[in-house]
Amino acid sequence: MGGQKKKNNFVLQAGILAASGMIVKVIGLIYRSPLLSIIGLEGNGYYSTAINIYTIILLISSYSIPSAISKVIAQKLAFKEYRNVQRVFECALLYVLIVGGAASVITFVAAPAFMAKSVNSVVALRVLAPTIFFSGFLGVFRGYFQAHGSMMHTSLSQILEQILNAVVSIGAAYLLIKSVADSDETTQAVYGSAGSALGTGAGVVTALLFMFGMYMLNRKMLHKRAKYDRSGRLDSYGEIFKVIFTIVTPFILSTFIYNCSTVVNMDVYYSVLMEYKHVDSVTAHIDYGIFSTQAIAVVNIPIAIASAMSSATIPGVSTTFVRKEYKKTRKQVAKAIRMTMLIAIPASVGLLLLAKPVMYFIFPQKEALDKASGLLMALSVTVVLYCLSTLTNAVLQGIGKVNTPVIHSVIALVIQVASLVALLWFTDLNLYALACANIIYSFVMCVLNQISVRKHLKYRQEYMKTFIKPFFASFVMGAVAYGVYTGLYMLLPVSRIALLVAIGIGAAVYFVIILLIGGVDEKELRSFPKGAMLVHFAKRMHLLR
Repeated sequence: MGGQKKKNNFVLQAGILAASGMIVKVIGLIYRSPLLSIIGLEGNGYYSTAINIYTIILLISSYSIPSAISKVIAQKLAFKEYRNVQRVFECALLYVLIVGGAASVITFVAAPAFMAKSVNSVVALRVLAPTIFFSGFLGVFRGYFQAHGSMMHTSLSQILEQILNAVVSIGAAYLLIKSVADSDETTQAVYGSAGSALGTGAGVVTALLFMFGMYMLNRKMLHKRAKYDRSGRLDSYGEIFKVIFTIVTPFILSTFIYNCSTVVNMDVYYSVLMEYKHVDSVTAHIDYGIFSTQAIAVVNIPIAIASAMSSATIPGVSTTFVRKEYKKTRKQVAKAIRMTMLIAIPASVGLLLLAKPVMYFIFPQKEALDKASGLLMALSVTVVLYCLSTLTNAVLQGIGKVNTPVIHSVIALVIQVASLVALLWFTDLNLYALACANIIYSFVMCVLNQISVRKHLKYRQEYMKTFIKPFFASFVMGAVAYGVYTGLYMLLPVSRIALLVAIGIGAAVYFVIILLIGGVDEKELRSFPKGAMLVHFAKRMHLLR
């Protein structure tokens, strides 16, 4: 943490988080395929249902803690109130002890009530209950380090978390299914989903132990800094708890409503299909599992970039805004959006054009391939929309407009639910109705957030460099990648080899085109991880002006 001055470039910090986020998502996808083979589509459906309820409870209890705590601490650091920083940290730990503990107990006890429409998911949800308690402490440590501009600790903990999650999920699912090998398929699916849930808990505990170890290594320096605090200000614990509640609560509401659309969609989907269209429970759960843990899981890989950029943006935006450095704040926002779009737009185009080979590469189970790849094509547009809305959510929270995203989320949720009910009721779109609902929700959030950012920051979006040039370069990239894949597959019908070659050539084409048309300049390229190396290569190839 002592070297944070050198690393204070928020784009670099976001790059570190984005890289780890991509690694985490890739690990997640890699292990999902063998796990799916073990627990089956039915077990996958039960696990998906449980994890969605777990996620909502986590959102209420502790999910927003890293962003909220990083905002509070960043503001204290801006005025060198080091004693208050430590007090905020201590109060946050007490907060999650109470809230997280209560949420865990409620989840375990009330699991049958939460799973009224999916009783076979109760076991998995109860296995996930203790994880909620540990996740709160993990969030506090991550927010503490993020506020200090040190994203490496969070990144490493995320990777460790996912590795343990993968190993334990596969092992536990296999052993639990073996223990009931003489039972029917549904019982085996229930035990398999419980094994998957055990992996989630193992990952969180491992990451927490790592973050605690990193804090202990830096503890002496942090306490020494607090001891020699010359700010002259020391808030009471009561004042700090008030600040935490007034900031964490809107963060929780915003994040909860922004993400609870998943559970609302799931509940509406099950209700309409099972109660009114009389689709049997097993089929409904299998189909929803394909949507949730296959199509959505792939789409979430590039969206992780926006989440990383958001985590890195909040401390910087909060600091410059509280100092009334509004011009600097606007520059940070513009840079964050531009850097995110440089990756989100080509990712969206790539998933649209190569949906089936991408899905087959990750989930080779042929019985679900056509349905999963069709959903991926439909959802590809949400990559850009969710990246933008996630980032602008963080900007509004960073400048103190923490209630604004809450209002926008409520409006978007109402419009989305109304659209989903109509689509499910009057059409046979079924899973594609869920995809349409996701598109509608993310679009409404984008529009409303952009209007608010424009209003409160006097921010004017630069469209040519941020959107039009990346779209043009992505169109060329997509055409080349699709042509390369199709041609190679005709010559050598091995989908995975053809896809890897097509992605590599497509990425190279995008890099060349975006530089030639001025979509990225030298200064921006240097701000990326390994930026100096990229600049050196671009100059040698005469791609930079």
